[in-house]
Amino acid sequence: MSTVGVKQLKDRLTEYLRHAKHGEEVVVTERGTPIALIQPINSASKASSLEAKLARLAAQGAVTLPTQKPLKRVRLVRVSGKPISKAIVEDRR
Repeated sequence: MSTVGVKQLKDRLTEYLRHAKHGEEVVVTERGTPIALIQPINSASKASSLEAKLARLAAQGAVTLPTQKPLKRVRLVRVSGKPISKAIVEDRR
């Protein structure tokens, strides 16, 4: 386990993420006080957020995370007249 200050973490983030990827835990400190823990996703304790749970499942190979942004909401269109189901029934007669 290694300890790193916030400023040094910002300057060398890739290096510390590589440490975590190889199984090492990194304690992040702010003015000497531990404030966060960076650890491999597979050894993380029970995740609390949806994003953390999905990341853990993706690391285990159980799910594949989406690579595209979700679609925008579709606006409902109001149609006047008789329902389409009645038009279909009449057409079948």
